[in-house]
Amino acid sequence: MDLAALQRRLAAFAAARDWQPFHTPKNLAAALSVEAAELLEIFQWLTPEQAAEVMADEGTAHRVRDEAADVMAYLLQFCEVLGIDVLAALAAKIDRNELRFPRKDGVPREPSSGASDASSG
Repeated sequence: MDLAALQRRLAAFAAARDWQPFHTPKNLAAALSVEAAELLEIFQWLTPEQAAEVMADEGTAHRVRDEAADVMAYLLQFCEVLGIDVLAALAAKIDRNELRFPRKDGVPREPSSGASDASSG
């Protein structure tokens, strides 16, 4: 399933419950932040070694997958409401980061995917 299909499915889910009035950019950004914090909470007191193994425990893995899905759902809804093409925005951000943080080996970066004309962020 592609991102546009997921965005349509999320929009239909919200519409069927009359949630659109609550899906403002501010509310969606806040919900995204809360869900990201819930993902972080899983890792809060783990050592780096424990964090690297978090998916080995099915109960914890299930929580990580659910929270990651919640983060993605709110990000997609946020982007939908504001008309952001999240893939183009990400590609453009990577392009800018490649220029801002050049490779240590001095090898020039590969040619852009053409997304550098996407809106900046």
